Amino acid sequence: MQDSSSAATPRVGFVSLGCPKALTDSELILTRLSAEGYQTSKSYSGADLVIVNTCGFIDAAVQESLDAIGEALADNGKVIVTGCLGAKAADDGSNLVRQAHPKVLAVTGPHATQEVMDAVHAHLPKPHDPYTDLIPAQGIKLTPSHYAYLKISEGCNHRCTFCIIPSMRGDLVSRPIGDVLNEARRLFEAGVKELLVVSQDTSAYGVDVKYRTGFWNGQPVKTRMLDLCERLADLADTYRAWVRLHYVYPYPHVDEVLPMMATGRVLPYLDVPFQHSHPDVLRRMKRPASGERNLERIAAWREACPELVIRSTFIAGFPGETDAEFDHLLRFIEEAGIDRAGCFAYSPVKGATANGLPGALPDEVREARRARVMAVAEAASAARLQRRIGATMQVLVDHAPALGRQGGVGRSYADAPQIDGVVHLLPPEKASRTLKVGEFTRARVVASAGHDLIAHPV
Repeated sequence: MQDSSSAATPRVGFVSLGCPKALTDSELILTRLSAEGYQTSKSYSGADLVIVNTCGFIDAAVQESLDAIGEALADNGKVIVTGCLGAKAADDGSNLVRQAHPKVLAVTGPHATQEVMDAVHAHLPKPHDPYTDLIPAQGIKLTPSHYAYLKISEGCNHRCTFCIIPSMRGDLVSRPIGDVLNEARRLFEAGVKELLVVSQDTSAYGVDVKYRTGFWNGQPVKTRMLDLCERLADLADTYRAWVRLHYVYPYPHVDEVLPMMATGRVLPYLDVPFQHSHPDVLRRMKRPASGERNLERIAAWREACPELVIRSTFIAGFPGETDAEFDHLLRFIEEAGIDRAGCFAYSPVKGATANGLPGALPDEVREARRARVMAVAEAASAARLQRRIGATMQVLVDHAPALGRQGGVGRSYADAPQIDGVVHLLPPEKASRTLKVGEFTRARVVASAGHDLIAHPV
């Protein structure tokens, strides 16, 4: 173990076992610790926590590592385990280290410097120093301080004929789930009250790594949408915040998230880019999922979660779109009861394969169809908003002039920032009541106006 002599900063004990490859991992971890201002201690009693880098190659090495962990737990009590033994399973399939020493703070496998540092940060935070740290812990954000976007992956595996994103951003690359969850926690700790999960294809999270098991808080977590939502919901419960999902393709496994939405742990809001409804148009678009079953799928979602709000986007005037195919789209929007919708007139994009499809429609036809889609969508949205009148909803306040005594503007779970409607909050009836930006308030809906609601704080 190494030492440095100051009691003013956090101190970490370190035990390094195993081969030279493990030693280099230890050096990387110690370098990071030193760079972040932590000091090392050569005694367990003088450390705030202990890291044990283990070996798991042969039985003797396994026992030596388990003994070292046990000694650190006995003398210090706060232990993070990393290295090869951390990735080893017991006979029953559980984690061997946790089976032998269930009180350890965290367990990672080898080559896991960032995961070790994440565990250290969780259990022995480095204090933020506004005089020396160049950036806040949550990073630089362009959104208001009370909501933030969380990108979980980059790129896309689909080859939609109207889209060139894969040629610019490449195939799907999912972020390690531990990194995603640690960023989410930092944002919540910084005061974020709404986390908006974004990617090119949120439902496909983890497909590229075959749903690989990662680690977070010392626990194994699969890199997939359901597991991510469960952990984000846990964090949201802790910090009393919202989690909202965007860009969710209607794959069957999305159904698994609906129970969390029904109980409010994840907002009952799905941003699903259907783009069209007619099977032939969807085939020309090379869209994923089964367009023929989307009405059935939406009905099942709403049965599982009656409060569900669905937002979508559509393309009108795609090459070859017939009158019958367009009418099919209009009926779909009405029958599905899409709560929020946006529509674009098809526009050729340089490099998109749809440019070569036969049946290109004149500009004026495409624009006229876009306008008709929006008229139908707005009527459907207005009808669904009418159902909210009389209901009491939780509203996140976005604006509150005059110290919040003259009302303000906020959003309900049904409203994503910048793209959906808002809730216009009337002045509070009690003189002592004020609205504060970034805080939740209960409000009773008294009217609707276009895409928006009008409500009284209660």
